[in-house]
Amino acid sequence: MGAPLVVATIDHIQSWTINRPEVGNAITGADVIEAIETAVDAANEDADIRAVVLTGEGRIFSAGGNVKEMADRQGMFGVDERAKRRAYVTGIQRIPRALKGLEVPIIAAVNGAAIGAGLDLALMCDIRIASDRASFAESFVSLGLIPGDGGTWFLPRAIGWERAAEMTFTGDRIDAATALEWGLVSRVVPHDRLLADADELAGRIAKNPGEALRMAKRLLQESQAGSLDSVLGMAAAMQPLAHLDPEHEVRIAKWRTD
Repeated sequence: MGAPLVVATIDHIQSWTINRPEVGNAITGADVIEAIETAVDAANEDADIRAVVLTGEGRIFSAGGNVKEMADRQGMFGVDERAKRRAYVTGIQRIPRALKGLEVPIIAAVNGAAIGAGLDLALMCDIRIASDRASFAESFVSLGLIPGDGGTWFLPRAIGWERAAEMTFTGDRIDAATALEWGLVSRVVPHDRLLADADELAGRIAKNPGEALRMAKRLLQESQAGSLDSVLGMAAAMQPLAHLDPEHEVRIAKWRTD
C-alpha cells in the first residue's frame, strides 16, 4: 500500500490523488486525513504553487467513509458512543477545516462516484469538473447517519436549499448530467479527457500571479458569509499589497508593449 495521497508538481500546478482504491478512496482513515493536512500546509508554504487538482485513483473519486470499518466498529467508528463526537472533531472534520485554509484554488476532477463524505470532499473544492461516468450522492441517511463533515453547509451553497434538501433527505444518487444541470459541477467532460481538461483549467489559473490568486480566493471566501462592507474593507487592504507585487509591475509592463 503506497502513500494515501500522491502529490505531484509540474510548474505551478500540483496534483493530489487519493490513493486508497482498495477501500473506494475512503477519506476517514487517519493516514488520509493527515496527508491532506500536510499537503495543504506544504502548498500554502510554497509560493510557486498556484493551483491544485484533486482526484481519486481508479474508478471512484471517493466513497467517503470506510463502510467496512463502520460495520466492524474499527478506526474512528470503534470508539464508544460518548467519544464519537470527539472522534469526528479530531478526525474527518479536520479535512474541511484544512481545505478551507488552502490559499490556492483547488479543482476537483471527479473521475467516478463521489458518495457521502466523498461528495462533500468535492464540495470543499473551489471548482468541480466531472467525468461523464461520475455520480454523486449525499448518502448518509441511507445508512441511518447524518453528514458529519460539513455537507449540510457546503451542499446548499452549491445547488440551493431545495435540491440540497432533496439529496440529503433521500440519499439518492444523481448522474453527471444532473449534477451539471443543478450547478453541482461546472462542466462534464468525456472520461478520458477529465484530467487533461482539469490540468488545462489549472494552467489558465496558474498563469496569473500567485499572490493575486491567493488574495482573490480569500476575498471570495469572505464574501460567502461576510458583509459587503467587510469584503470592501479587506479589498482596500489587499489591493495596495497587490500593487507592490513585482509580478504586477511585470504584467503592467507587458500590457504597455502589447
